[in-house]
Amino acid sequence: MFNKILIANRGEIACRVISTCRRLGIATVAVYSDADRNARHVRLADEAVHIGAAPAAESYLRADVILDAARRTGAQAIHPGYGFLSENAGFARACAEAGVVFIGPPANAIDAMGDKSAAKALMQAANVPLTPGYHGDRQEPEFLRAQADAIGYPVLIKASAGGGGKGMRKVEASADFEAALASCQREAQSAFGNAHVLVEKYVERPRHIEIQVFGDSQGNVVYLFERDCSVQRRHQKVLEEAPAPGMTPERRAAMGKAATDAARAVGYVGAGTVEFIAGPDGDFYFMEMNTRLQVEHPVTEMITGTDLVEWQLRVAFGGPLPKTQEQLRIHGHALEARLYAEDADRGFLPSTGTLRHLQLPQTNANVRVDAGVEQGDAITPYYDPMIAKLIVWDVDRGSALQRMQRALAQCQVVGVTTNAAFLRRLVMTDSFRHANLDTALIERERAALDIQHSVATTADWALAAVLASNENAAASDNASPWAINDGWRLTGPAARSITLEHLQQQHVLQVRRSSEGWQVRSGDEMQQVTGHADANGYALQIGDRLYRGNALRDGNVLHVFGDERQQRFTVHDPVAEADSANDHGGSLLAPMPGRVVTLLVEPGSTVTRGTPLLVMEAMKMEHTLQAPADGTVHGFRAKAGDQVGDGAVLVDFEVTQAS
Repeated sequence: MFNKILIANRGEIACRVISTCRRLGIATVAVYSDADRNARHVRLADEAVHIGAAPAAESYLRADVILDAARRTGAQAIHPGYGFLSENAGFARACAEAGVVFIGPPANAIDAMGDKSAAKALMQAANVPLTPGYHGDRQEPEFLRAQADAIGYPVLIKASAGGGGKGMRKVEASADFEAALASCQREAQSAFGNAHVLVEKYVERPRHIEIQVFGDSQGNVVYLFERDCSVQRRHQKVLEEAPAPGMTPERRAAMGKAATDAARAVGYVGAGTVEFIAGPDGDFYFMEMNTRLQVEHPVTEMITGTDLVEWQLRVAFGGPLPKTQEQLRIHGHALEARLYAEDADRGFLPSTGTLRHLQLPQTNANVRVDAGVEQGDAITPYYDPMIAKLIVWDVDRGSALQRMQRALAQCQVVGVTTNAAFLRRLVMTDSFRHANLDTALIERERAALDIQHSVATTADWALAAVLASNENAAASDNASPWAINDGWRLTGPAARSITLEHLQQQHVLQVRRSSEGWQVRSGDEMQQVTGHADANGYALQIGDRLYRGNALRDGNVLHVFGDERQQRFTVHDPVAEADSANDHGGSLLAPMPGRVVTLLVEPGSTVTRGTPLLVMEAMKMEHTLQAPADGTVHGFRAKAGDQVGDGAVLVDFEVTQAS
């Protein structure tokens, strides 16, 4: 086995590889950029080498610098993780030329599957079922639109050189094709350095099912069953599970055979994933092959009792596959949820900042957490905003689903906005609970996923008011009124006025401390709150309900974590807000650091609410900023190509006043 390997990646996958190597007694070398100097994977590795500036193009995508780091540290092999250089055939060849083992498939296999159009032709020759579409080289917009018209709408435009939902759009009508094509090509060029796309028939009510394959240098190829990755937004996976619900043994065998045929067709060695679109009629079509380990590989490990990273290391060292096809079995059911720093209620915009508080579920035989960050680490605009992957296992899907609900409820994050609440609503939708799965599930369940389902109750407002008023109080054994910060007066306790906002609703509540606890008044309604609340948490009785949890204040935001759900309240201080008022009224601000891609309207235009005004790119994804109301665009403060910071003024906008 290898004595030392270098991990040419970051985040949770780097930490995952380090963990396996440590168990096998293999020394590890981490690489890091300016943004990752104090990252978790750097702290865990035996050695660490600086490879450049924060942008990936100046660090994690610098093959020459990474190979130099391997040479200087004496690493015998390089594990590329996923993303970055993991599917770069040139890098695989450069490793071979440098005498360093690339822990992945041969360069010619990466070449064969890296171009989706060429891969389709290869799969057709191997009799692997294909989705109808155009996979050729011609890229003129008029020609591609004609191909789409001939295929029939809806169609899917896909970047030939990439994955992860980048450079991919569903197009419903011919009139929308060219705008969607231009956006796909820009995104593909930015993410993969290649704007080439293909056009395919969009399969209605499709399920996204992928087969984990593994090959060794002795010619053995096996499949480790399937994962259902149908729950997606923007063609990016949100929830994954294994095995796929409703999968028959016959269909599993057919898909497994197609996947291993695909792997053999390119002489595949190592871990790979063959992805299929499956229709409701039982037919399935080859979509693409990812020539690397997938983000969702833990669910396969959980149901098969394997360590796929260890398999990668053993196969790369020249060893045979640890198990034959006959020895592989499915045991139980596993689910994975991706916890991201993103605002699901603002179009899934990435969120950046420091993780001032991070509490994730305790791990055990049924619950696994793969995280690349710890409390105090930063989520930067330079890389994927994943915080952690939550993976649960149980004997059947229903039991695993209950475990996932509990695991999500235990996630507490302060410092960035996360999708945790969205994930909790998602796993409780009727469609997901009853395994009515397809790639449109999130759209179909939009009503159930609406944030209004998290609206605060009367008790929630009272609870938040007590916690906000109590944040500076400290328990004391001293009965003197001078030692208690509760608004005591000679004539009786004073009422403290607390102004709270939640989901655009604002309430002014009066909180009065008493010997029995707190009295909270909102309008004409009074509620009695008893119990205790301090820095260690709260246990408060309101009516016949006992509420337990903890609360943390981050600036003017109060995060209330409880047994059942988590809520966020803004605490308004009218005096402080008046003092800090600025002159940005009537303007639109950048929601995150990024680059302005294009301006969509002319200055002076009168627009309606929701009109797209400009496109920004952040974290290699495009985000469209829309008019917040009916109004007039007086001008733009940035032009296409400009880099802007979080909160930068982008648009001078005047709201039309109602007559």
